[in-house]
Amino acid sequence: MSESTESTVLVLGSDPPPKLDRLTGRARVVSADPATLADRLRTADVLLAWDFTSDAIRGAWPVTGPRPGWVHTASAGVDRLLCPALVADDTLVTNARGVFEQPIAEYVAGLVLAMAKDFYGSWELQRQRRWRHRDTRRLAGTHAVVVGSGPIGRAVGTTLKALGVTVDLVGRRERTGDPQFGTVRASGALQPLLGGADWVVCAAPLTDATRGLFGPEAFAAMRPGAHFVNVGRGPLVDEDALVAALRGGHLAGAALDVFRQEPLPPDSPLWQTPGLIVSPHMSGDTLGWRDALAEQFVDNFDRWAAGEPLENVVDKQLGYVPVR
Repeated sequence: MSESTESTVLVLGSDPPPKLDRLTGRARVVSADPATLADRLRTADVLLAWDFTSDAIRGAWPVTGPRPGWVHTASAGVDRLLCPALVADDTLVTNARGVFEQPIAEYVAGLVLAMAKDFYGSWELQRQRRWRHRDTRRLAGTHAVVVGSGPIGRAVGTTLKALGVTVDLVGRRERTGDPQFGTVRASGALQPLLGGADWVVCAAPLTDATRGLFGPEAFAAMRPGAHFVNVGRGPLVDEDALVAALRGGHLAGAALDVFRQEPLPPDSPLWQTPGLIVSPHMSGDTLGWRDALAEQFVDNFDRWAAGEPLENVVDKQLGYVPVR
C-alpha cells in the first residue's frame, strides 16, 4: 500500500467508537453495522472488527469479488470472524495479542486468591452480621494446570508462579526446554494432569479441537475440592456439566468470565449455582483498554501502509497466532 494513497478502513463498530485520529489524511474511515457490512466490505481495503462480540463477519464475508486485504479484530480470539471463505482467501487476519494478557492474568490471580481465602464467604457473613472465624487455604505450594500455552496462558501461569503456585502449562503439542515452564504438556496429556490440580484455568483458543474441552469427563477427572476458572471462550466448557460438578460437591468452586451465550440470560442456572462466580466477559478490560486497542491497530496500519510485515498475524487454519 502506498503511503500517498488514501485507503478505506471499514470499522464494524460499537459504542464508543475507536480513536483513530492518527489516520486523518491517510485513510477514509467508514463505519458499518451488521446490516450494512456486506455491501461496504466490497469497497474496503481494511476491516477493523471493533465490535469483537459480533458474528456478522461470518455471514457477510464475500465469497467472490473485492474484499479487504487485511482484517484486524480488537480481541485475542478470532473464532467470531473466521469462516470458510475468509480462511480460504489470502486476506491477512491479525488480533489484539499484547493488550489483554497481563490484565487477564491479574484477574485470574485475583479469583484464585479470593477462592483460597474465601473472600466471598467473608462478604456474605458480613452481610449477615455474623462473626464466624474459620481457616482458609494457603496458596503457596498448591498446584495449577493452565490450559492454553499462548500469551494469555503464559501470563496466567507466570503470575500464579509468582504467588508460589506450581504450574503445568498445556498446549496443542509438547515442547521441552521452555525457559519459564520447562516442559509444555501436550493437550493429549490433560486428563491425567487434572487429577493433581488444585486450580484448573482454561485460557485456550476456541477451535474445532477445543470446543467442549471441559465436559463431564474432564470435571470428573479433577481432584475433589478443586477449583475451575474459564477466561478462554464460552463454548470450551459444557456449562451443564460444570453446574452438576458444583452442585454435586465434586468441585469446591469455579469462576466463568465467558459463556456460550452472551449476555448471560437472566434465567440461566449459572447465576444461582453454588460456588460459582460469574463476571460479564471483563477479565481483560482495564482502564484505557480501548485506547490501547486503537493504538495497536494504528501501529499495525503504519506497517501495512508501508508494505511492512504485520504484527500478530493469525494462522487461519489453527485459529490463533502461532507461538514463535
